[in-house]
Amino acid sequence: MNARIHGLRFVANTIRHDIINILTESKSGHSAGPLGLADIFSALYFDYLNVNPKNSEDEARDYFILSNGHVCPALYSALANKGFFDKEELFSLRKLGSRLQGHPHRTTLPGIETTSGPLGSGLSQAAGKALVLQRENKPNRVVCMCSDGEHQEGNHWEAILFAAKYKLNNLLTIVDRNRIQIDGLTEEIMPLKSLKEKYLAFGWGVIEIDGNDMTQIIHALDASKHHKNHPVVIIANTTPGKGVSFIENNYAWHGKTPSKEEAEKAIFELNNKRVA
Repeated sequence: MNARIHGLRFVANTIRHDIINILTESKSGHSAGPLGLADIFSALYFDYLNVNPKNSEDEARDYFILSNGHVCPALYSALANKGFFDKEELFSLRKLGSRLQGHPHRTTLPGIETTSGPLGSGLSQAAGKALVLQRENKPNRVVCMCSDGEHQEGNHWEAILFAAKYKLNNLLTIVDRNRIQIDGLTEEIMPLKSLKEKYLAFGWGVIEIDGNDMTQIIHALDASKHHKNHPVVIIANTTPGKGVSFIENNYAWHGKTPSKEEAEKAIFELNNKRVA
């Protein structure tokens, strides 16, 4: 287990380096959310998901659907480090004609299952895919990543009801509970209170973790496979901007990118972060 965790932490730190570098190059995008989710993307793409970079359309693959598409720098880095495309292409993020748009666009890049953008719609897409796989008796799993702010959207709750009704035990939702959105703190903009209690009331299996603790992430992903009669949600309490002191827990960095000087400071901190 120690070697497994150490390797995934190393990948997460690599993803954070990529996020800082490509956002600084693009001068446009979101910093806090992607940095906070680097640990989870590392665990998903290098431990949990059955995906094949040499055959991204493999019918046996698991499906990852990113609902909060603005955190795509973390997804792009994970895909590139996994081998879906060359890492040099990361630096084309948000540039005119780039395949790496500000929100993922289906068919432009291998490994992108859906087009993201309108918040609150990803879980509906994931639940629909999970229902088709369930009815066809296929073993593929569907994982949907969404933000806590998306729980302010009505469409998201319709999908939660739908998934519970059809007992979609092949569906796993991961909520990035970082408590920030572009205008401020979620609990000030539109209070969400206990998402755990809400999902339980809607008939889901719930696992709540520290979303930056790799051991907890791995245990939660493993445990999610053993829920048999309902969909599962992992509520991941993350630190937005994790790993970069001046970005952590600062909602002003939700949609802000580092200057060159800030990037140098961030990379220095990441280089001196202990990975063990």
